[in-house]
Amino acid sequence: MIEVLPWVVERALAACDGPILVYFLLINTSYLVLMIAASVDFASHLRRRTWVDRDAAAASPMVPGVSLIVPAYNEQSGIVSSVESLLSLRHPRHEVIVVDDGSTDDTFAALVRRFELVGVDREIAADVPVQADILGVYVPDDGRTRLTVVRKANSGKTDAVNTGINASTQQLVAIVDADSVLDPDALIAVTEPFVVDPVRTVATGGVIRAANGCTILDGRVVGVSAPRQWLARIQVVEYLRAFLMGRSGWSRLNGLILISGAFGVFRRDVLVDIGGLDHGSLGEDFELVMRIHRLFKERGEDYRVSFVSEPVCWTEVPVTRAVLRRQRMRWHRGLWEVLWKYRGMVLNPRYGRIGMVVLPWFWLFELAAPALELGGLVLVLAAFALGLLDTTYAVLFMAVAYGYAAVINLSALAIEELTFHRYPRWKDLAICMVASLLENFGYRQMTALWRCQGAWDGIRGAKAVWGTMTRTGFHLTPGRDAAERHSATEPDPATEPDPATGPDAAAGPQAERDARSTREAAA
Repeated sequence: MIEVLPWVVERALAACDGPILVYFLLINTSYLVLMIAASVDFASHLRRRTWVDRDAAAASPMVPGVSLIVPAYNEQSGIVSSVESLLSLRHPRHEVIVVDDGSTDDTFAALVRRFELVGVDREIAADVPVQADILGVYVPDDGRTRLTVVRKANSGKTDAVNTGINASTQQLVAIVDADSVLDPDALIAVTEPFVVDPVRTVATGGVIRAANGCTILDGRVVGVSAPRQWLARIQVVEYLRAFLMGRSGWSRLNGLILISGAFGVFRRDVLVDIGGLDHGSLGEDFELVMRIHRLFKERGEDYRVSFVSEPVCWTEVPVTRAVLRRQRMRWHRGLWEVLWKYRGMVLNPRYGRIGMVVLPWFWLFELAAPALELGGLVLVLAAFALGLLDTTYAVLFMAVAYGYAAVINLSALAIEELTFHRYPRWKDLAICMVASLLENFGYRQMTALWRCQGAWDGIRGAKAVWGTMTRTGFHLTPGRDAAERHSATEPDPATEPDPATGPDAAAGPQAERDARSTREAAA
């Protein structure tokens, strides 16, 4: 067997050496094209910003109303500060709808104490299907605060969002994670496409950035700096490339098929038409946008899904390998499931550039990339170890695969610095530059392996397990790193309470009485 190995490696390298270089050249060049498209989009956005009066927009009755849906499960550590932050966003007409998905901690009690919630006899619409029973609807006792809290039996985030859609009263629906922080003008900015083109615009998304290392005070990011952990620092660069450059580029090319579940805005009537989020999808945000594309393409209607590059949603990124591994496995499994579900759209002229360009790109350069990259790297290393690798080819491989990628990362940092300048200190910029180089040595290969595992789990139909996700609340004192705050947990669906037997299963009118008792005790 050992004697056969050099022959196998030599034959494999002879067959794949050219395709390996071509693949890396194509994938990095495609990133460069997206970056150029994003740069054009940024320039256009900055020109518009010089004449857009957001102060006037914040008071204009012509701006469409927005219902902010916040699905919450065991978010006691930060739910109050998160809701306060959302309520204080600049917008002439927005409401916050918190859907308590059967929390077993003090999430609801914290909201009751802070906002003096009282139960109301309000019937929630049934515009999109939901699975769990509603246990009660609560509003602040002052009658002015634009907050509604819906308690329901536990059934997962997707069902919580669908419940929020039913409870919403505004023309637009924004889906926001309970542990995220929005810039003060985020709603004004992200709804601008609906004002400029109200007929065609059906959905918009905003930028997601890493909050680790930032100074957060009273639910606002008041100071931006690089994280303290290198694992988080590398993710800062990743988020710039993927969320800012990649999605801005696709939006400019009218090919955006993914809006992050942490910050997306949709027309409510469109969400009702497509039946809300899919309960059976692990990548529910991706699946939602794909369903919107399919619906409008099959109807033959002109529409637009946009990405707005300036309103920022700040969220924490994992700081341990265990948590990062679970996240990347889940993301790639969700990618596989959605691409497989919509495989009939691939290379189908009926779906325009989505079917002919975007989906093939995602199959080849997103889904298959980890396996092809690891396979090529293993083959090259094996050939090097056996003395079969030509020095010229080795240098060319490193230049195309990793040198080109480092140039892409550094270019993304440069464009960000020239346009939005989020990191004011040269030290932070230097840290990000080092992180963009370090990403190619260990981190990239590690996440590629995890992504392969996630896709394999999806292919073989393994049970989806979220695991325990370390998270924290956004109410720290200035100067502390976000990763050093006290932690909460994100549930594993396998261990969540059953809707029929969970602690809130027998609630209803009693839940309203309990809320009043809790508020009286707090007072």
